[in-house]
Amino acid sequence: MMGASKLKTALIWLAMLVGALLMILPFWVMVVTSLVGPDEVFQMPPRLWPRLFHWENYQRLFQQAPLAVYLFNSVLVAVVTTVGHVLFSAMAGYAFSRLHFPHKNKLFFVFLMTMMVPPQVNIVPLFFLMKSFHWLDSYAALIVPGLFGAFGVFMLRQWFNGLPTELEEAARIDGCNPWQIFWKIALPLATPAMAALAIFVFINTWNSFMWPLIVTHSEGMRTLPVGIATLKGSFRDTTDWTVLMAAATLSILPVVIVFLIGQKQFMKGIMAGGVKE
Repeated sequence: MMGASKLKTALIWLAMLVGALLMILPFWVMVVTSLVGPDEVFQMPPRLWPRLFHWENYQRLFQQAPLAVYLFNSVLVAVVTTVGHVLFSAMAGYAFSRLHFPHKNKLFFVFLMTMMVPPQVNIVPLFFLMKSFHWLDSYAALIVPGLFGAFGVFMLRQWFNGLPTELEEAARIDGCNPWQIFWKIALPLATPAMAALAIFVFINTWNSFMWPLIVTHSEGMRTLPVGIATLKGSFRDTTDWTVLMAAATLSILPVVIVFLIGQKQFMKGIMAGGVKE
């Protein structure tokens, strides 16, 4: 019986290892391609380790495109959007969870219905809205639409529902108003959930391509995904794949860094959220 259990555990670990390797392989090929010579890109069988490290590919990347501008725009948009989205979601989630106002549950249900609307449906009305505000080709058009979302409100509302009501009652006895209870008690306790939401929002904003492509037209306002797309030529032979893969490699580094910094809080938020009603 013990032998069968150990065999089952070993098979599970083996399957997880194989799955992890299959997921890592495309990223590994991307990094290797960014470090090989142009004549080795389509070599068969493909190289899994560079014969010579061509670091000049990254130098040529900064020469062919204003990558520093793209990086600055992406970092600014992603950070501001993430902070704003998490803050607004926390305030709305706390209001739907703890405050009492007319038709609260009906309004929350209507709010959740927006999650069933595909994002592509909102692109045209959002574009005309940005145009009417004269926000096209500006940071406002890149940031403001991403500050609000039903998923974050729902996620944090569920977290706030699990907080003991005794904490709020004790705070009211001490003379705290609703804003002080939210800011000094509920918000610090929701740090794991907010960290998990922040990672979701940051990755989604950082990888966003369609919306920045639509609302920006000048090179100085392009984000990194849009800028990387301009590096690709019309045909295979006109594309410098080593430079393109160097840009793609640099683009995933901030996402990896953000996840590594917040992974502990992320796991706490996901695990705790999974056992709440």
